[in-house]
Amino acid sequence: MPGENLSRDEARERAELLSVDGYDVALDLRSAVGDAPDGPRTFRSVTTIRFRCARPGAQSFADLVAPSVNSVTLNGKPLEPAAVFDGTRIALADLAAENVLVVDANCAYSRTGEGMHRFVDPEDGEVYLYTQYEPADSRRVFANFEQPDLKGRFRFEAQAPEGWTVWSNGEGVRGEDGVWRFAETEPISTYITCVVAGPYHYVTDTYTRAFDDGTTLEIPLGAMCRKGLARHFDADDVFLVTKQGFDFFHDQFDFPYPFGKYDQAFVPEYNLGAMENPGLVTFREEFIFRGKVTQAAYERRANVILHEMAHMWFGDLVTMQWWDDLWLKESFADFMGSFSQVEATRFTNGWITFANGRKSWAYRADQLPSTHPVTADIRDLEDAKLNFDGITYAKGASVLKQLVAYVGRDAFLEGARRYFKRHAYGNTRLGDLLSVLEEVSGRDMATWSQSWLQTAGVNSLTPVVTYDAGDRVTELAVVQEATEGYPTLRPHRVAVGLYRSEAGALVRYARAEVDVEGPRTVVAELAGAERPELILVNDDDLTYCKIRFDADSLATLRASLGDITDPLARALCWSALWNLTRDALMPARDFIELVLAHSGRESDIGVLQMLHSWARSAQTHYAAPEWREQGGRLLAEGALRELRIADPGSESQLAWARFFAATATDGAHFQLLDGLLAGTAKIDGLDVDQELRWTFLEPLAADGRADEQAIAAELARDDTASGKRHQVRCLAARPSEAVKAQAWAQVVESDALSNALVEATISGFGQPSQRPLTAPYAAKYFEVIERVWAERSIQIGMDIVKGLFPGLQDNRSTLDATDEWLASHQDAAPALRRLVVEARDDLARTLRGQECDAAAAAL
Repeated sequence: MPGENLSRDEARERAELLSVDGYDVALDLRSAVGDAPDGPRTFRSVTTIRFRCARPGAQSFADLVAPSVNSVTLNGKPLEPAAVFDGTRIALADLAAENVLVVDANCAYSRTGEGMHRFVDPEDGEVYLYTQYEPADSRRVFANFEQPDLKGRFRFEAQAPEGWTVWSNGEGVRGEDGVWRFAETEPISTYITCVVAGPYHYVTDTYTRAFDDGTTLEIPLGAMCRKGLARHFDADDVFLVTKQGFDFFHDQFDFPYPFGKYDQAFVPEYNLGAMENPGLVTFREEFIFRGKVTQAAYERRANVILHEMAHMWFGDLVTMQWWDDLWLKESFADFMGSFSQVEATRFTNGWITFANGRKSWAYRADQLPSTHPVTADIRDLEDAKLNFDGITYAKGASVLKQLVAYVGRDAFLEGARRYFKRHAYGNTRLGDLLSVLEEVSGRDMATWSQSWLQTAGVNSLTPVVTYDAGDRVTELAVVQEATEGYPTLRPHRVAVGLYRSEAGALVRYARAEVDVEGPRTVVAELAGAERPELILVNDDDLTYCKIRFDADSLATLRASLGDITDPLARALCWSALWNLTRDALMPARDFIELVLAHSGRESDIGVLQMLHSWARSAQTHYAAPEWREQGGRLLAEGALRELRIADPGSESQLAWARFFAATATDGAHFQLLDGLLAGTAKIDGLDVDQELRWTFLEPLAADGRADEQAIAAELARDDTASGKRHQVRCLAARPSEAVKAQAWAQVVESDALSNALVEATISGFGQPSQRPLTAPYAAKYFEVIERVWAERSIQIGMDIVKGLFPGLQDNRSTLDATDEWLASHQDAAPALRRLVVEARDDLARTLRGQECDAAAAAL
């Protein structure tokens, strides 16, 4: 049998042969509690699949990843499990025109966040279950045909321990026999089925919508979390955003929500942000805030709620045929999340966050060697797993924002409406969407698609300007450039803004929109304008590009960036400067100087927190090694200065406190952090809650000032699941050879840790201040990664390969070792090679940035 990694060709062949009528899935989850067995803890899964075969007599296979199978019956005939099941697939021979397959299996509970995840709450001992499947882990819970274009109707039932509640995609009722039975779903793909079970805290509400035809839609709403988080759960705000989202999407899509109820489960040890299971959306429980957070955190949660809701139409109602067209759901959901957030909720600055945060993710991904078109070439499931990336999400969403500017908002939304009606409960490809957009807009979508969806790479747009003797613009042109490897020059609808100082503020006084085509485009409308101090190409963020500056504009930003009054323009300038730094066109010390000079005036808290992250990355990775210590000290002193002058109790004060903890470098800094923890030091208005205590404790642990006993004492204050993760991170952060050896062994040589604790251990292990301590693990990394990839689940494999890459050993020797591994492992799994190639590119970019910074010091 070909194995666990289903290929696109196999899926295409199976889809041509089979069509699915429905599934009945019965799960016995009573084994989730009680003493641990000698072997893996398993649950019984009995699946009945009704399906048809286009060529009677043909053979195919069903998917199942399970420790053992009790029985397999095909069309009433028992099959010997040992003969037909190889651990990942069930061979099906001599199929009839109409078939019934019954599989009785023992499936394993997961500790990796894949399949049926089992979590034991350390606070109260309660057990919680949830499923997570995308792209292909439902086969770890029940036998099926694991590909998105073999949709079926699902009827789930489950037995659970006494006192538990069980949820699935449809409405559920517990019968007198103790079995939970759920309403049959509409036709959906296997990867968006879901089961959540346990003693969850559950809150309910209702959404009601009256339509113009006189009908009324009523959607039962639910929201749940672990009992231990109930006191922190602001379900009212979750429901508020949910209702605002339903109002917006019903206004725009003209297709009523089709999946009955709408539950939202906030679950522990979740690998993703969220998952769009129809009727039962799952979220990482970190979206329930245990302490004070900034508005950026609430905005992020609202965006994710709306992103997942958009998937009910883009992805669940209409689903991509294969993972090549993953963008058909993810790009749209990413775009619609921000679009709906700005228009329907209190978070009206969502496009600023999009420009500053999401697009920076896209720019990074689009400059890696593994960059790919938005419509990707996905050969198999391992490829699919790695393509949930900044291109599929954020670049795709940016391209859709450009599309709205290209065809117009009304045409775009009308195209979406026709797309839903035409393909409801079906599967689509790129051409299906382009055809409706062409219908409604009259535009040539094939040419647009070829430029934006089917080619990779990001263009740079630079203003080139000349002036007359009277300091007026003679000509302003936009020069478009592409990289040698990805030479496509694209059509860009852009706005070009001219800015000047007025009463101490840098404001826009002229703006022109233009279609940039080819290498050079003249903006005729701006000829004759007074000489600007700043020219901002892609003002208002209409297109997807890297913004460059002319010399005068760059000088203005160095002196006056904080004077820009428009928050989106300011965010675009910050993003452009960060791209210059990453591209080794601006020394890291210059970027840090800009952050220290201007970020204290930043009014958008999300932008401020992103600047903190970028500044720390500049100091850690791109600063010349000989200046790194000085740069860190400048950041810490700047952070402390802003912390002390911030308004007491403000969210900017909280942001600066966190940044100060992250950059603390000397004894006085650590003494202050220790005093804030002990209560002997105080900053007016700063509430050092439990989350902030852990934030302050980690740098103390990393500097050797908080030992195992101090960390244990903090856990005693916060003996919760969240506290345990923080404790593990702090323990791994301590500056000791023995500590690093233990952390490495726990992650690499053992699979005892859950996914969340693997992540926490890796995070603590790699401290920028401990380069000499972790240096010996650079060689070990290359010795173990192929074995780790083969033996561990793909999620844990990804976490280890990415998280333990020796990027902090930022020297030519590490780059050479990476190249040697790649050269000698040509036959390694393509997904593994891709991760190493990406890490290698980050390291090479780091070294170029350090060379740029060192050269600046020599001037």
